[in-house]
Amino acid sequence: MIPSRSITGLWWGLLGVAAFSFTVPFTRVAVGGLSPLFIGSGRAVVAAILAASSLVLTRQRLPRGKQWARLAVVAAGIVVGFPLLTSFALTTAPASHGAVVIALLPTATATAAVLRGREHPPAAFWLVTAVGAVAAIGFALSQAGNPAPSGGFGQLNWADVLLLGAVVSAAIGYAEGGLLARELGAWQTVSWALVLALPLMAGLTALSVSQQPPSASPVQWAAFAYLGVVSMFFGFVAWYRGLAVGPMAKVSQVQLIQPVLSICWAGLLLGESLGWTTIVGGLAVIACAGIAVRVRLNPQPADQGR
Repeated sequence: MIPSRSITGLWWGLLGVAAFSFTVPFTRVAVGGLSPLFIGSGRAVVAAILAASSLVLTRQRLPRGKQWARLAVVAAGIVVGFPLLTSFALTTAPASHGAVVIALLPTATATAAVLRGREHPPAAFWLVTAVGAVAAIGFALSQAGNPAPSGGFGQLNWADVLLLGAVVSAAIGYAEGGLLARELGAWQTVSWALVLALPLMAGLTALSVSQQPPSASPVQWAAFAYLGVVSMFFGFVAWYRGLAVGPMAKVSQVQLIQPVLSICWAGLLLGESLGWTTIVGGLAVIACAGIAVRVRLNPQPADQGR
């Protein structure tokens, strides 16, 4: 029973990660014909409609008291912050570049969970976390569009700042959502967060339409539809289903392959060339994320004794 349950959880988690892995490349496609504000807010509106329908059909109970405030944190991170920041960043940054910077997400999520849960991980966790952050920032600097006069590293541009902000937003949303899911349920937490953010995102969508009426090719509309239906709803349903089936510690590590898949899709679907800096930078960030997650999940015996 246990091995079978474990395999089931891993497959659900893998399905969710596979769905998420297309988010960066498809956002890059959509921004070719749609405004980033429309993409970031409109996809949330589409997902919120699906979420509200699911909550009503399954007759889920309303959150209570402080749960609404905690849902606001989740919504700010994964419904508002991440979609909007990545949409604006990918108007200039290549999808493969964005995937490498976003590869910091597992490490950032683990860090947010440690801080939110008041855990006391070993020093190795903080060391690897710092190395991973330095690797991601170093990659961004090496790929900067305006190199320094000396021929060395460039300066972080706004796309990199927005991508790093997206990572922080999503990490906080994931960490709070993981705790809240124990009370409301996994997919229910995401759904309530989407519904809570609906008025704001609908207003931003209307604003974007008034400023720049949407005009895109069928491929760009298809990419937008994917972002709203799959990336922001069904992908989360599969991902949180996998975490619920568990074991959560193992399933959560499946997320480490997401940037690898995103970089591959960027090359295969968008024809982006993958230089050695992209490959090395991606591997470095992913390796640090994997070590950080493992260290957090497997603390030193001495720490457990204390």
